[in-house]
Amino acid sequence: MNPIFLKIGNFQIGYYGLCYAISFFLGVELAKYYGEQKGLNKKQVEDYAFVAMLSGLLGGRLYYVLFNYSYYFSHPEDILAVWKGGMAIHGGIIGGIIGTLIYAKIKKINFFLLGDIAAAPLILGQAIGRLGNLANGEVHGVPTFTPLNIIFSFKTRFYEWYSYYNTLPLSEKNNYKELVPWGLVFPKDSPAGSEFPNLALHPAMLYESLLNFLGFLFIWFYLRKKNYPSGVIMFSYIIIYSVIRILVSFFRAEDLMIYGVRAPHAISIILIIFSVVGIVILNKKSKKIS
Repeated sequence: MNPIFLKIGNFQIGYYGLCYAISFFLGVELAKYYGEQKGLNKKQVEDYAFVAMLSGLLGGRLYYVLFNYSYYFSHPEDILAVWKGGMAIHGGIIGGIIGTLIYAKIKKINFFLLGDIAAAPLILGQAIGRLGNLANGEVHGVPTFTPLNIIFSFKTRFYEWYSYYNTLPLSEKNNYKELVPWGLVFPKDSPAGSEFPNLALHPAMLYESLLNFLGFLFIWFYLRKKNYPSGVIMFSYIIIYSVIRILVSFFRAEDLMIYGVRAPHAISIILIIFSVVGIVILNKKSKKIS
């Protein structure tokens, strides 16, 4: 796996940036198609897409930097180096919501309508973006021989077990068999390869990419065609992605942490509760109006 897609002299394009570009342009086209069905013109959707993308990128980067402040405090020159990776999707979602609120207020457009329009393009973009993580060798999983009771436990337990594993003689290490045959060995100069050199790892980024794509199909071909109140699709997206992230995070080795708990688990649970309450309120309001 090579993170560089194209290099000419000192000019280079990475797969990570390429995936972001593809996600943006494809997402804008989908949003324009759906937006026109909901009464918005192409210019309104294009302007909104730019605002949402910018606020999402800022939110995702700020979230990541804050949770890795010790590194960025020592390397401030890397704070803006987004091409090296280091984006947190929950921060991106929060940033995108803030950008949507601002745009909706200025343009006097229903906030929930904009959120519904953004839902399918966003989760499709996340599916494509994880392929960029694959090229960078990041967002990686734990070794494929990790016992399931270690995977589905607190993250600290994995590192305790892994430290114990490294003290074992080769004969005892061989007792730990690979749980799946599709583990990937990453280059040693990648984040995954430097943390687990020469070991097959769960391709957590591909797990999430596939699940995100299935989420996109469900939103685009099922939820979008239902006559739900504005906002239900947006909240449904948040629930769908939060469930996906909870599942995938069990296999990830480098999730951000909050007091020993995986940050994606804590944030996802909060977002699920918030979104379920939001759907209930919207449905009640819709029934009163009808």
